[in-house]
Amino acid sequence: MTAAHSSSRPGSAPAYIDTSKASIARVYDTALGGKDNYPADREVVERLRQVAPEIGQFTMDHRAFLVRAVRFLAGEAGIDQFLDCGSGLPTAENTHQAAQRLNPEARVVYVDNDPTVVAHGRALLEENDQTFFAPADLTEPRQVLDDPVVTRNLDFTRPIALLQLGTLHHYDESGPLSCVEIMQQYIDALPSGSYVALSHFFDPQNEDSELARRMENVFLHSPLGSGTFRTEEQILAMMPGLDLVDPGLTLCVQWWPDGPQLRPLVAAQRCIVGVVGRKP
Repeated sequence: MTAAHSSSRPGSAPAYIDTSKASIARVYDTALGGKDNYPADREVVERLRQVAPEIGQFTMDHRAFLVRAVRFLAGEAGIDQFLDCGSGLPTAENTHQAAQRLNPEARVVYVDNDPTVVAHGRALLEENDQTFFAPADLTEPRQVLDDPVVTRNLDFTRPIALLQLGTLHHYDESGPLSCVEIMQQYIDALPSGSYVALSHFFDPQNEDSELARRMENVFLHSPLGSGTFRTEEQILAMMPGLDLVDPGLTLCVQWWPDGPQLRPLVAAQRCIVGVVGRKP
C-alpha cells in the first residue's frame, strides 16, 4: 500500500467500520507505530508487549522480509506482476513501492476485505496507474482469482508473484478449506515460472515454543481472536510442488538480510518465518 495517503484521525472512522473489534490490519499498523488504529487494536498490542516486549521488532522483521522478498522478485527473478493478498494498511515501504523502484512498469494488485483497508485501497488507485485494489476475501481463492480487478490487470499466461505475507496464521481452518487447500488453489492457477512468498507465525518446537504459545494465547483471546503459531512441517505443506529459493523456510530476519547480524536475536524474532518458492 501507499504511504502517501490521507490518514484518518485516531478515533475517527467511516460508519461501516466497527472500531470496537480489533482488525488484523490495524493491529499490525499499531505495532509498526502507525496512526490508523483504535483502542481495541492497541489493547491487542499492549497485551502482546506484556508477554513479548520485543513485539515491535517481531513486526518490523516481518515487514523487512516483505521488502527484501519483493526486491528479489522484481529484480533477480524478473517478475513484473504481483498479487498481494491481505495487503494491510499503508506503511513506510509497500509492495508496489519496493517493486516499482526496480521496475517502474511492475503491476501490483492488492487484495483485502478489511473495511479500513478498503477505504485506503480506493484512495491509492488515484495516484498510481500500475497499482490496483480488489476488495475480496483471500481465504476464498476462486473469489480472488475471478475478481475482475485481478483478471483485468494480471496476465495469467506470464509469471506472477503471489504474496501471502502474514495472512494464513489468522485463518483458523474452521472454514470449508484448510490453509494447504487454499494455497493449492492459488498455486494451481499460477503459470509456470511464477513465485510464491509466504510468511507465518512459527512454533520452533524448542525452548522458544513456550513464548510462541504465550503469544498465540494472547492473539486468540484478545479482541483480535486469531493468530496461530504453526510448525515448520505445517508451514511447508502450504507450498506444495514449489522449488524453494535458498535458504528455504527460515526466520524472517535471516532471509537474505541486508547486512551481517551484529546482535543476538531476541526470542520473538525466532517465532516468525518466511519462504519463497518457484513454480516449475
